[in-house]
Amino acid sequence: MTLIRASVLCCALTLTSAALAQGLNNGKGKVADRFAELCANCHGKNLEGGQAPSLLKDAWLHGGDDESIAHSIRTGFPDKGMPPWGQLLPEKEIGAMVIFIREMRAKFQREHTVFAKPAESITVKSQLESFQLHTWVGGLRQPWGLAFLPDGRAVVTEKSGKLRLIENGKLVANEIAGVPVVDTKQQAGLFDVVPHPDYAKNGWLYLAFADPQTYEGREVSMTRIIRGKLRNGALVEQQTIYQAPLKLYQKAGGIQFGSRIAFDRAGYLYFTIGDRGDGPSAQRLDRPTGKVHRVFDDGRIPNDNPFAHDPTAVRSIWSYGHRNQQGLAFHPITGELYAAEHGPRGGDEINHIRRGLNYGWPVITYGMNYDGTAMVDITAKEGMEQPVTHWTPSIAPCGCSFYSGDLFPKWKNNLFVASLAAEELHRLEIVGDKVIAEEILFKNLGRMRAVIGGPDGALYVLLPERIARITPAP
Repeated sequence: MTLIRASVLCCALTLTSAALAQGLNNGKGKVADRFAELCANCHGKNLEGGQAPSLLKDAWLHGGDDESIAHSIRTGFPDKGMPPWGQLLPEKEIGAMVIFIREMRAKFQREHTVFAKPAESITVKSQLESFQLHTWVGGLRQPWGLAFLPDGRAVVTEKSGKLRLIENGKLVANEIAGVPVVDTKQQAGLFDVVPHPDYAKNGWLYLAFADPQTYEGREVSMTRIIRGKLRNGALVEQQTIYQAPLKLYQKAGGIQFGSRIAFDRAGYLYFTIGDRGDGPSAQRLDRPTGKVHRVFDDGRIPNDNPFAHDPTAVRSIWSYGHRNQQGLAFHPITGELYAAEHGPRGGDEINHIRRGLNYGWPVITYGMNYDGTAMVDITAKEGMEQPVTHWTPSIAPCGCSFYSGDLFPKWKNNLFVASLAAEELHRLEIVGDKVIAEEILFKNLGRMRAVIGGPDGALYVLLPERIARITPAP
Protein backbone atom coordinates (compact mmCIF):
# COMPACT_ATOMS: atom_id res chain seq x y z
CA MET A 1 0.00 0.00 0.00
CA THR A 2 1.83 3.06 -1.24
CA LEU A 3 0.09 5.52 1.05
CA ILE A 4 2.85 8.10 1.45
CA ARG A 5 5.11 9.57 -1.20
CA ALA A 6 6.64 6.52 -2.86
CA SER A 7 6.70 5.70 -6.54
CA VAL A 8 8.54 2.39 -6.28
CA LEU A 9 6.77 -0.49 -8.00
CA CYS A 10 5.22 -2.84 -5.48
CA CYS A 11 6.17 -6.43 -6.10
CA ALA A 12 2.84 -7.41 -4.56
CA LEU A 13 1.54 -6.91 -8.12
CA THR A 14 3.10 -10.23 -8.96
CA LEU A 15 0.79 -12.08 -6.57
CA THR A 16 -2.05 -13.78 -8.39
CA SER A 17 -5.66 -12.98 -7.61
CA ALA A 18 -6.35 -16.63 -6.90
CA ALA A 19 -3.56 -16.84 -4.33
CA LEU A 20 -4.74 -13.65 -2.65
CA ALA A 21 -8.34 -14.77 -2.57
CA GLN A 22 -7.32 -18.03 -0.97
CA GLY A 23 -5.20 -16.21 1.63
CA LEU A 24 -8.02 -13.85 2.61
CA ASN A 25 -10.05 -16.68 4.18
CA ASN A 26 -13.26 -15.09 2.94
CA GLY A 27 -12.62 -11.94 4.94
CA LYS A 28 -12.38 -13.74 8.28
CA GLY A 29 -8.63 -13.58 8.83
CA LYS A 30 -6.71 -11.42 11.27
CA VAL A 31 -5.73 -8.01 10.03
CA ALA A 32 -2.05 -8.46 10.99
CA ASP A 33 -1.96 -11.54 8.78
CA ARG A 34 -3.59 -9.61 5.93
CA PHE A 35 -1.01 -6.85 6.23
CA ALA A 36 1.86 -9.34 6.28
CA GLU A 37 0.40 -11.08 3.25
CA LEU A 38 -0.42 -8.08 1.11
CA CYS A 39 1.59 -5.09 2.25
CA ALA A 40 4.68 -6.00 4.30
CA ASN A 41 6.75 -6.99 1.28
CA CYS A 42 6.85 -3.33 0.24
CA HIS A 43 6.06 -1.36 3.41
CA GLY A 44 7.97 -3.57 5.88
CA LYS A 45 6.61 -6.04 8.40
CA ASN A 46 6.53 -3.31 11.07
CA LEU A 47 5.43 -0.57 8.62
CA GLU A 48 8.99 0.76 8.70
CA GLY A 49 9.27 0.91 4.92
CA GLY A 50 11.22 -0.98 2.29
CA GLN A 51 10.53 -0.82 -1.42
CA ALA A 52 7.75 1.57 -0.47
CA PRO A 53 7.99 4.25 2.22
CA SER A 54 7.33 3.88 5.90
CA LEU A 55 3.73 4.13 7.08
CA LEU A 56 4.92 5.39 10.46
CA LYS A 57 5.69 8.93 9.34
CA ASP A 58 3.31 11.86 8.93
CA ALA A 59 4.04 12.72 5.28
CA TRP A 60 0.79 11.52 3.71
CA LEU A 61 0.67 12.25 -0.03
CA HIS A 62 -2.96 11.21 -0.44
CA GLY A 63 -4.39 12.21 2.94
CA GLY A 64 -3.89 10.78 6.41
CA ASP A 65 -7.48 10.66 7.72
CA ASP A 66 -9.28 7.34 8.00
CA GLU A 67 -11.31 7.68 4.82
CA SER A 68 -8.29 8.81 2.76
CA ILE A 69 -6.26 5.82 3.94
CA ALA A 70 -9.19 3.50 3.23
CA HIS A 71 -9.55 5.04 -0.25
CA SER A 72 -5.85 4.45 -0.94
CA ILE A 73 -6.19 0.80 0.08
CA ARG A 74 -9.40 0.38 -1.87
CA THR A 75 -8.41 1.97 -5.20
CA GLY A 76 -4.63 1.65 -5.04
CA PHE A 77 -2.16 3.47 -7.27
CA PRO A 78 -1.42 1.07 -10.13
CA ASP A 79 0.80 3.59 -11.90
CA LYS A 80 3.02 3.56 -8.81
CA GLY A 81 2.89 -0.17 -8.27
CA MET A 82 0.12 -0.45 -5.66
CA PRO A 83 -2.78 -2.79 -6.55
CA PRO A 84 -6.42 -1.79 -5.88
CA TRP A 85 -7.06 -4.11 -2.96
CA GLY A 86 -10.76 -3.23 -2.95
CA GLN A 87 -11.26 -5.93 -5.55
CA LEU A 88 -10.26 -8.56 -3.01
CA LEU A 89 -10.74 -7.06 0.47
CA PRO A 90 -14.28 -6.69 1.85
CA GLU A 91 -15.04 -3.18 3.08
CA LYS A 92 -14.87 -4.17 6.73
CA GLU A 93 -11.42 -5.69 6.13
CA ILE A 94 -10.28 -2.36 4.69
CA GLY A 95 -11.59 -0.66 7.83
CA ALA A 96 -9.70 -3.14 9.99
CA MET A 97 -6.52 -2.44 8.00
CA VAL A 98 -6.90 1.28 8.74
CA ILE A 99 -7.22 0.47 12.45
CA PHE A 100 -4.12 -1.73 12.29
CA ILE A 101 -2.11 1.06 10.65
CA ARG A 102 -3.35 3.49 13.32
CA GLU A 103 -2.32 1.06 16.08
CA MET A 104 1.15 0.51 14.67
CA ARG A 105 1.71 4.24 14.11
CA ALA A 106 0.57 5.08 17.64
CA LYS A 107 2.82 2.37 19.09
CA PHE A 108 5.79 3.74 17.16
CA GLN A 109 5.05 7.33 18.20
CA ARG A 110 4.66 6.42 21.87
CA GLU A 111 7.90 4.47 21.82
CA HIS A 112 9.67 7.53 20.42
CA THR A 113 8.02 10.16 22.63
CA VAL A 114 9.14 11.10 26.12
CA PHE A 115 6.04 11.44 28.29
CA ALA A 116 5.94 13.06 31.69
CA LYS A 117 5.98 10.58 34.56
CA PRO A 118 5.70 12.84 37.58
CA ALA A 119 7.19 11.58 40.81
CA GLU A 120 6.49 13.14 44.20
CA SER A 121 7.08 16.91 44.14
CA ILE A 122 8.62 16.91 40.64
CA THR A 123 7.39 19.79 38.50
CA VAL A 124 5.83 18.95 35.15
CA LYS A 125 5.42 21.67 32.54
CA SER A 126 2.44 20.97 30.30
CA GLN A 127 1.24 23.02 27.33
CA LEU A 128 -0.80 25.43 29.49
CA GLU A 129 0.04 24.86 33.16
CA SER A 130 2.89 23.60 35.33
CA PHE A 131 1.90 21.16 38.05
CA GLN A 132 3.09 18.75 40.69
CA LEU A 133 1.69 15.39 41.71
CA HIS A 134 1.65 14.09 45.28
CA THR A 135 0.15 11.00 46.87
CA TRP A 136 -2.91 12.20 48.75
CA VAL A 137 -4.13 8.86 50.13
CA GLY A 138 -2.38 5.50 49.91
CA GLY A 139 -3.22 1.99 51.06
CA LEU A 140 -6.08 1.43 48.60
CA ARG A 141 -6.79 -1.48 46.26
CA GLN A 142 -8.35 -0.70 42.89
CA PRO A 143 -10.21 2.47 43.85
CA TRP A 144 -13.12 3.04 41.45
CA GLY A 145 -15.06 6.12 42.52
CA LEU A 146 -14.35 9.18 44.69
CA ALA A 147 -16.75 11.74 46.12
CA PHE A 148 -16.12 14.81 48.28
CA LEU A 149 -18.66 15.64 50.96
CA PRO A 150 -19.62 19.14 52.14
CA ASP A 151 -18.26 18.50 55.64
CA GLY A 152 -14.70 18.09 54.30
CA ARG A 153 -14.65 14.31 54.27
CA ALA A 154 -14.49 12.10 51.18
CA VAL A 155 -15.61 8.58 50.34
CA VAL A 156 -13.94 6.17 47.94
CA THR A 157 -15.11 2.85 46.54
CA GLU A 158 -12.88 -0.15 45.93
CA LYS A 159 -13.75 -2.71 43.28
CA SER A 160 -13.66 -5.44 45.92
CA GLY A 161 -16.86 -4.06 47.47
CA LYS A 162 -15.41 -1.80 50.16
CA LEU A 163 -16.59 1.74 50.80
CA ARG A 164 -13.90 3.74 52.60
CA LEU A 165 -13.95 7.06 54.41
CA ILE A 166 -11.23 9.72 54.17
CA GLU A 167 -10.89 12.29 56.97
CA ASN A 168 -8.31 15.07 57.07
CA GLY A 169 -6.48 13.52 54.15
CA LYS A 170 -6.15 10.13 55.85
CA LEU A 171 -7.85 6.83 55.13
CA VAL A 172 -10.02 5.68 58.03
CA ALA A 173 -8.93 2.16 58.95
CA ASN A 174 -12.35 0.56 59.17
CA GLU A 175 -14.43 0.27 56.03
CA ILE A 176 -18.00 1.59 56.09
CA ALA A 177 -20.35 -1.15 57.24
CA GLY A 178 -23.66 -2.12 55.69
CA VAL A 179 -22.61 -1.94 52.03
CA PRO A 180 -24.60 -4.49 50.00
CA VAL A 181 -22.99 -7.72 48.87
CA VAL A 182 -21.22 -7.10 45.56
CA ASP A 183 -20.36 -9.37 42.65
CA THR A 184 -16.60 -8.92 42.16
CA LYS A 185 -15.83 -11.47 39.43
CA GLN A 186 -13.96 -10.20 36.33
CA GLN A 187 -15.08 -6.62 35.62
CA ALA A 188 -17.84 -6.66 38.25
CA GLY A 189 -17.47 -4.78 41.52
CA LEU A 190 -18.43 -1.75 43.57
CA PHE A 191 -18.34 1.16 41.15
CA ASP A 192 -19.20 4.84 41.37
CA VAL A 193 -20.16 6.91 44.41
CA VAL A 194 -21.84 10.33 44.15
CA PRO A 195 -23.47 12.58 46.78
CA HIS A 196 -26.86 14.17 46.20
CA PRO A 197 -26.55 17.83 45.04
CA ASP A 198 -28.32 18.78 48.28
CA TYR A 199 -26.30 16.35 50.41
CA ALA A 200 -25.73 18.90 53.16
CA LYS A 201 -29.48 18.83 53.85
CA ASN A 202 -30.59 15.30 52.98
CA GLY A 203 -27.42 13.19 53.38
CA TRP A 204 -28.14 10.90 50.41
CA LEU A 205 -25.15 9.06 48.96
CA TYR A 206 -25.59 7.14 45.68
CA LEU A 207 -23.74 3.94 44.75
CA ALA A 208 -23.52 1.82 41.60
CA PHE A 209 -22.48 -1.81 41.89
CA ALA A 210 -22.75 -5.26 40.30
CA ASP A 211 -25.69 -6.80 42.12
CA PRO A 212 -25.40 -10.61 42.60
CA GLN A 213 -28.63 -12.57 42.49
CA THR A 214 -29.86 -16.10 41.78
CA TYR A 215 -32.31 -16.63 38.94
CA GLU A 216 -33.64 -20.05 37.94
CA GLY A 217 -30.77 -21.67 39.79
CA ARG A 218 -28.09 -19.58 38.09
CA GLU A 219 -25.78 -16.97 39.62
CA VAL A 220 -26.46 -13.71 37.80
CA SER A 221 -25.69 -10.01 38.24
CA MET A 222 -26.48 -6.61 36.77
CA THR A 223 -25.68 -2.98 37.48
CA ARG A 224 -27.86 -1.64 40.32
CA ILE A 225 -28.17 1.88 41.75
CA ILE A 226 -28.95 2.49 45.43
CA ARG A 227 -28.76 5.36 47.90
CA GLY A 228 -28.16 5.46 51.63
CA LYS A 229 -26.92 7.67 54.44
CA LEU A 230 -23.68 7.57 56.41
CA ARG A 231 -24.27 7.23 60.11
CA ASN A 232 -21.89 5.96 62.80
CA GLY A 233 -19.60 4.28 60.29
CA ALA A 234 -22.38 2.50 58.41
CA LEU A 235 -24.53 2.97 55.31
CA VAL A 236 -28.11 3.09 56.56
CA GLU A 237 -31.63 3.86 55.24
CA GLN A 238 -30.78 2.20 51.95
CA GLN A 239 -33.18 2.53 49.01
CA THR A 240 -33.00 1.03 45.53
CA ILE A 241 -33.06 3.68 42.81
CA TYR A 242 -32.78 1.35 39.84
CA GLN A 243 -32.80 -2.43 39.54
CA ALA A 244 -33.52 -4.35 36.33
CA PRO A 245 -35.97 -7.26 36.40
CA LEU A 246 -34.15 -10.45 37.43
CA LYS A 247 -35.02 -12.12 34.12
CA LEU A 248 -32.78 -9.54 32.42
CA TYR A 249 -29.80 -10.18 34.70
CA GLN A 250 -26.88 -11.94 33.05
CA LYS A 251 -24.29 -14.47 34.18
CA ALA A 252 -22.43 -13.30 37.28
CA GLY A 253 -19.11 -11.64 36.65
CA GLY A 254 -18.46 -10.92 33.02
CA ILE A 255 -17.75 -7.62 31.37
CA GLN A 256 -18.96 -4.12 30.57
CA PHE A 257 -21.13 -2.94 33.47
CA GLY A 258 -20.83 0.80 32.75
CA SER A 259 -21.74 2.21 36.16
CA ARG A 260 -21.03 5.94 36.29
CA ILE A 261 -23.46 8.34 38.01
CA ALA A 262 -24.01 12.09 37.51
CA PHE A 263 -26.58 14.71 38.52
CA ASP A 264 -27.62 17.58 36.26
CA ARG A 265 -28.45 21.11 37.39
CA ALA A 266 -32.14 20.29 37.73
CA GLY A 267 -31.41 17.38 40.06
CA TYR A 268 -32.10 14.52 37.64
CA LEU A 269 -29.93 11.45 38.12
CA TYR A 270 -28.14 9.92 35.12
CA PHE A 271 -26.34 6.59 35.17
CA THR A 272 -24.79 4.20 32.67
CA ILE A 273 -25.16 0.48 32.11
CA GLY A 274 -22.80 -1.20 29.65
CA ASP A 275 -23.91 -3.80 27.14
CA ARG A 276 -22.58 -6.63 29.37
CA GLY A 277 -20.94 -8.23 26.32
CA ASP A 278 -24.25 -8.48 24.46
CA GLY A 279 -23.78 -5.89 21.72
CA PRO A 280 -27.19 -6.25 20.00
CA SER A 281 -28.96 -5.48 23.31
CA ALA A 282 -27.64 -1.91 23.06
CA GLN A 283 -30.04 -1.36 20.15
CA ARG A 284 -33.03 -2.91 21.93
CA LEU A 285 -35.24 -0.50 23.87
CA ASP A 286 -36.68 -3.37 25.92
CA ARG A 287 -33.25 -4.01 27.46
CA PRO A 288 -31.46 -1.73 29.98
CA THR A 289 -27.97 -2.64 28.73
CA GLY A 290 -25.90 -0.36 26.51
CA LYS A 291 -27.78 2.71 27.69
CA VAL A 292 -27.61 6.01 29.56
CA HIS A 293 -30.55 6.21 31.97
CA ARG A 294 -32.32 9.20 33.56
CA VAL A 295 -34.51 9.16 36.68
CA PHE A 296 -35.58 11.44 39.50
CA ASP A 297 -33.34 11.34 42.56
CA ASP A 298 -35.67 8.79 44.17
CA GLY A 299 -35.83 6.54 41.10
CA ARG A 300 -39.16 7.69 39.66
CA ILE A 301 -39.34 8.04 35.86
CA PRO A 302 -39.67 11.58 34.48
CA ASN A 303 -42.59 11.95 32.07
CA ASP A 304 -40.38 13.71 29.53
CA ASN A 305 -37.98 10.79 29.16
CA PRO A 306 -37.90 9.89 25.46
CA PHE A 307 -39.46 6.43 25.93
CA ALA A 308 -41.46 7.05 29.09
CA HIS A 309 -44.74 6.33 27.31
CA ASP A 310 -43.57 3.41 25.19
CA PRO A 311 -44.99 0.22 26.78
CA THR A 312 -42.34 -1.91 25.08
CA ALA A 313 -39.35 0.15 26.25
CA VAL A 314 -37.37 0.52 29.48
CA ARG A 315 -38.79 3.87 30.57
CA SER A 316 -35.60 5.16 32.21
CA ILE A 317 -33.61 5.11 28.93
CA TRP A 318 -32.20 8.51 27.93
CA SER A 319 -29.87 7.41 25.09
CA TYR A 320 -28.91 4.05 23.60
CA GLY A 321 -26.48 2.28 21.29
CA HIS A 322 -23.60 2.39 23.80
CA ARG A 323 -20.96 -0.25 24.52
CA ASN A 324 -19.43 0.46 27.93
CA GLN A 325 -19.62 4.02 29.26
CA GLN A 326 -17.32 4.37 32.27
CA GLY A 327 -17.14 8.17 32.26
CA LEU A 328 -20.00 10.66 32.65
CA ALA A 329 -19.70 14.44 33.14
CA PHE A 330 -21.72 17.62 32.68
CA HIS A 331 -20.09 20.70 31.18
CA PRO A 332 -20.02 23.39 33.91
CA ILE A 333 -21.06 26.19 31.53
CA THR A 334 -23.37 24.64 28.94
CA GLY A 335 -24.80 21.89 31.14
CA GLU A 336 -24.36 19.43 28.27
CA LEU A 337 -23.69 15.77 29.11
CA TYR A 338 -20.65 13.88 27.81
CA ALA A 339 -19.69 10.22 28.22
CA ALA A 340 -16.43 8.32 27.83
CA GLU A 341 -17.05 4.95 26.22
CA HIS A 342 -14.87 1.89 25.77
CA GLY A 343 -14.77 0.59 22.21
CA PRO A 344 -13.59 -2.88 21.27
CA ARG A 345 -10.06 -2.94 19.78
CA GLY A 346 -9.94 0.69 18.75
CA GLY A 347 -12.92 3.02 18.61
CA ASP A 348 -12.93 4.37 22.16
CA GLU A 349 -15.22 7.41 22.18
CA ILE A 350 -16.26 10.65 23.81
CA ASN A 351 -19.95 11.18 23.07
CA HIS A 352 -22.21 14.19 23.50
CA ILE A 353 -25.23 12.56 25.15
CA ARG A 354 -28.63 13.90 24.12
CA ARG A 355 -32.23 12.88 24.63
CA GLY A 356 -33.40 9.79 22.77
CA LEU A 357 -30.46 9.51 20.38
CA ASN A 358 -28.85 6.33 19.09
CA TYR A 359 -25.04 6.19 19.32
CA GLY A 360 -24.69 3.26 16.99
CA TRP A 361 -23.09 0.34 18.84
CA PRO A 362 -22.67 -2.33 17.52
CA VAL A 363 -23.96 -1.33 14.07
CA ILE A 364 -21.23 1.28 13.60
CA THR A 365 -17.85 1.46 15.30
CA TYR A 366 -14.33 2.66 14.65
CA GLY A 367 -12.96 -0.50 16.28
CA MET A 368 -12.49 -4.15 15.38
CA ASN A 369 -12.64 -7.47 17.22
CA TYR A 370 -10.01 -8.15 19.88
CA ASP A 371 -8.62 -11.04 17.85
CA GLY A 372 -7.77 -8.69 15.00
CA THR A 373 -10.65 -9.64 12.72
CA ALA A 374 -12.91 -7.06 11.12
CA MET A 375 -16.17 -6.21 12.90
CA VAL A 376 -18.41 -4.00 10.73
CA ASP A 377 -18.53 -2.52 7.24
CA ILE A 378 -19.44 1.03 8.21
CA THR A 379 -18.47 3.72 10.71
CA ALA A 380 -21.47 6.01 10.08
CA LYS A 381 -25.16 5.56 9.41
CA GLU A 382 -28.13 7.88 9.15
CA GLY A 383 -29.95 8.11 12.47
CA MET A 384 -26.87 7.19 14.48
CA GLU A 385 -24.66 9.74 16.23
CA GLN A 386 -20.96 10.26 15.62
CA PRO A 387 -18.57 10.63 18.58
CA VAL A 388 -17.06 13.98 19.48
CA THR A 389 -13.70 12.22 19.23
CA HIS A 390 -12.44 8.66 19.14
CA TRP A 391 -9.16 6.87 19.83
CA THR A 392 -7.46 4.11 17.90
CA PRO A 393 -5.59 2.31 19.29
CA SER A 394 -7.68 2.02 22.43
CA ILE A 395 -6.70 3.99 25.51
CA ALA A 396 -9.57 2.48 27.57
CA PRO A 397 -11.09 5.81 28.72
CA CYS A 398 -12.67 5.67 32.13
CA GLY A 399 -13.76 8.35 34.61
CA CYS A 400 -13.88 11.87 33.20
CA SER A 401 -14.47 15.31 34.68
CA PHE A 402 -14.71 18.92 33.52
CA TYR A 403 -12.36 21.13 35.50
CA SER A 404 -14.16 24.02 37.22
CA GLY A 405 -11.66 25.00 39.92
CA ASP A 406 -9.49 28.10 40.25
CA LEU A 407 -6.00 26.64 40.80
CA PHE A 408 -5.48 26.06 37.07
CA PRO A 409 -7.17 28.96 35.25
CA LYS A 410 -5.95 27.85 31.79
CA TRP A 411 -7.57 24.45 32.29
CA LYS A 412 -10.96 25.93 33.12
CA ASN A 413 -13.83 23.95 31.55
CA ASN A 414 -11.47 21.44 29.92
CA LEU A 415 -12.44 17.77 30.02
CA PHE A 416 -9.99 15.46 31.79
CA VAL A 417 -10.14 11.75 30.92
CA ALA A 418 -8.42 8.95 32.83
CA SER A 419 -7.34 5.90 30.84
CA LEU A 420 -6.75 2.33 31.92
CA ALA A 421 -4.89 0.55 29.11
CA ALA A 422 -2.76 3.50 28.03
CA GLU A 423 -2.16 4.67 31.63
CA GLU A 424 -2.55 8.27 30.49
CA LEU A 425 -4.31 11.39 31.72
CA HIS A 426 -5.79 13.29 28.78
CA ARG A 427 -6.88 16.93 28.64
CA LEU A 428 -9.41 17.90 25.96
CA GLU A 429 -10.70 21.31 24.92
CA ILE A 430 -14.21 20.84 23.56
CA VAL A 431 -16.18 23.48 21.66
CA GLY A 432 -19.63 22.26 20.68
CA ASP A 433 -19.15 18.81 19.23
CA LYS A 434 -15.50 19.24 18.31
CA VAL A 435 -12.26 18.66 20.18
CA ILE A 436 -10.05 21.61 19.26
CA ALA A 437 -7.04 20.56 21.38
CA GLU A 438 -5.86 17.45 23.18
CA GLU A 439 -2.87 16.82 25.43
CA ILE A 440 -1.48 13.86 27.36
CA LEU A 441 -0.49 15.32 30.71
CA PHE A 442 1.40 12.27 31.94
CA LYS A 443 1.72 8.53 31.44
CA ASN A 444 2.89 5.26 33.03
CA LEU A 445 1.85 5.79 36.66
CA GLY A 446 -0.52 2.82 36.43
CA ARG A 447 -4.08 2.24 35.29
CA MET A 448 -6.12 5.39 35.96
CA ARG A 449 -9.72 4.69 36.90
CA ALA A 450 -11.01 8.23 37.41
CA VAL A 451 -10.13 11.91 37.64
CA ILE A 452 -12.20 14.38 39.63
CA GLY A 453 -11.89 18.01 40.68
CA GLY A 454 -11.81 18.60 44.42
CA PRO A 455 -13.42 21.46 46.35
CA ASP A 456 -9.91 22.88 46.84
CA GLY A 457 -9.41 23.28 43.08
CA ALA A 458 -6.92 20.40 42.84
CA LEU A 459 -7.35 17.42 40.53
CA TYR A 460 -7.51 13.95 42.07
CA VAL A 461 -6.54 10.86 40.07
CA LEU A 462 -7.43 7.30 41.12
CA LEU A 463 -4.44 5.00 40.56
CA PRO A 464 -4.19 1.24 41.35
CA GLU A 465 -3.20 1.64 45.02
CA ARG A 466 -3.56 5.33 45.79
CA ILE A 467 -5.21 8.64 45.05
CA ALA A 468 -2.87 11.28 43.65
CA ARG A 469 -3.44 15.02 44.01
CA ILE A 470 -2.41 17.45 41.26
CA THR A 471 -1.65 21.04 42.29
CA PRO A 472 0.12 23.99 40.65
CA ALA A 473 3.90 23.97 40.75
CA PRO A 474 5.29 26.47 43.28
